[in-house]
Amino acid sequence: QVQLVESGGGLVQAGGSLTLSCAASERTVSTYAMGWFRQAPGKEREFVAAIRWTGGSTAYVDSVKGRFTISRDNAENTVYLQMSSLKPEDTAVYYCAAAPIMTIRLTQYNYWGQGTQVTVSS
Repeated sequence: QVQLVESGGGLVQAGGSLTLSCAASERTVSTYAMGWFRQAPGKEREFVAAIRWTGGSTAYVDSVKGRFTISRDNAENTVYLQMSSLKPEDTAVYYCAAAPIMTIRLTQYNYWGQGTQVTVSS
């Protein structure tokens, strides 16, 4: 059973930066596409970013383009989400997930982490 563990969340002021990490328990995840999703209170979980297993292709939701960067280190079984110019509306629990192919569809992700809270104050 693949386990994903997120870290790096916290409280930051608007305009600040945070980098989230997601460590996988098994090397097999290095052949999976990885995604980041977020869920704000009272809202549905939404796609944020995804990266192909090779790292050569990425996708982002429009609201984070130019501010967030997804990357991965397959040697370390870790995926990252660098977040800059953070806004209060970025406040949410952020989840990483693994899927057989790169997709924005939540339902196609097989493995999920427990989430890490990101709070952006105005």
